[in-house]
Amino acid sequence: MKKKGGRIFFGFKVKEEKEENRGSIEFQVFSFTNKIRRLASHLELHKKDFSSEKGLRRLLGKRRRLLAYLAKKNRVRYKKLIGQLNIREQ
Repeated sequence: MKKKGGRIFFGFKVKEEKEENRGSIEFQVFSFTNKIRRLASHLELHKKDFSSEKGLRRLLGKRRRLLAYLAKKNRVRYKKLIGQLNIREQ
């Protein structure tokens, strides 16, 4: 029996694993943002962890490219997403 519903993160309702759309740009940006925030807090404590810093830069680049693609393809979804995640000035 499958559970209906799920958790809510930053205005996105994350459903059970089989029901959520992990391929959507919004979900990918959301998951990159969570990883970026977690790594940023880690780097505040461990300033000399250069391998994690490199991983953070890589994630930032991936998120930047996805957001640029979304802004080019669908400006309304882009504005809504950056508003929900609070990641850029509007």
